[in-house]
Amino acid sequence: MHEDMIRLIGPGGAGKTTAGVALARRLDIPFVDLDQQFANRYGNISQFLGTHGYQAYASRNIQVYLDTLASCPEEAVFALSSGFMTYGIEAHPAYPGIIQGIAGSRSTVVLLPAFDFEMCVAETVRRQLQRPFCRPAEREEQVIRSRFGVYWRMPVMKCETMKPVDVIVDDLVKYLLPNIRLQPSAAGAMMSRRSRNVG
Repeated sequence: MHEDMIRLIGPGGAGKTTAGVALARRLDIPFVDLDQQFANRYGNISQFLGTHGYQAYASRNIQVYLDTLASCPEEAVFALSSGFMTYGIEAHPAYPGIIQGIAGSRSTVVLLPAFDFEMCVAETVRRQLQRPFCRPAEREEQVIRSRFGVYWRMPVMKCETMKPVDVIVDDLVKYLLPNIRLQPSAAGAMMSRRSRNVG
């Protein structure tokens, strides 16, 4: 079930929402943001973390993921929270199976600002500092340095996002379309878009 759902993972500021919305629009399928789903249920994430701590957040975020997946159409672009693939295996009973499934899916993509480690760190920190409720620069740098290897070692497609969003979406479509099955409506929308581009 949901084997063809497109899941976007990567650090904060990698462009998961920006690219995800554009990709969903290109494919004419829904876009789902896990952070937004969590906020809809529990309110501001930063405030939740301050009150309940990271372990409670991780556990509840996994449950929000499961609940959202259960009500989500199979064809969708799903942007996961930045740390979703880095929780401890004790965070939720279903978590080990979840991350194994995501990492083994042909429709999972890692978005990184850059493949070069130091450039990725610098760009991630720069982008994160432009967001409201950001952590201090030193903490943002520490987080991306600790998580980069997790993203990089995943046996899935990786995409650099320091380029125009249309180019990112072109790269994603080129990789994903042979690997997923779209219903006729979505496939038709894709063909229509291709025809407009050729013209």
